[in-house]
Amino acid sequence: MLQRVARKPAGREAAATPGAAGPHGSHGSQGSNGPNGASAPSPREVVASHREADTGELFGITELCRDFGITLRTIRFYEDKGLLAPRRVNGTRVYTRRDRARLALILRSKAIGASLADIKHYLDLYGADGEGRVQQLKWVLGKTDAALVELEQKRAHIDATLAELRLINAEVRKQLDSRGHP
Repeated sequence: MLQRVARKPAGREAAATPGAAGPHGSHGSQGSNGPNGASAPSPREVVASHREADTGELFGITELCRDFGITLRTIRFYEDKGLLAPRRVNGTRVYTRRDRARLALILRSKAIGASLADIKHYLDLYGADGEGRVQQLKWVLGKTDAALVELEQKRAHIDATLAELRLINAEVRKQLDSRGHP
């Protein structure tokens, strides 16, 4: 599979550099360490890096899997759902820095419980060149405000339940102690 692809000057095809993986790549989840044991960049660093000057840097699917500790199937699933749309070079998927940043956002959003529909909506708001960034920020503000309220309510309920359980526990211990049973 493709490990790293360098983009040639405009008007030329990108050349693929074959990697060591077999034709199907790796399906196992790997750690978050990058090449040579270096730790992978944070999602924030990945997202910020796509805004840097275009370096022509392209990534292969196995490289993204290794860097993010996910499987080929996971990336293909996100493609099927319209969250990622890699380019094809000679039939091989290649991903831009923007695709890499989108993947980091997808994984970060899933980690905090966002639905795929919400993630797609958020990514689609961005637009081709970031023209929807303000809309994105307002949408995220509304979503996080609602999530905070919901979680605070859940925490209050959990705190009340814990208090009740502590009372019951203390009463049961007291009754056992009065009967000579520790």
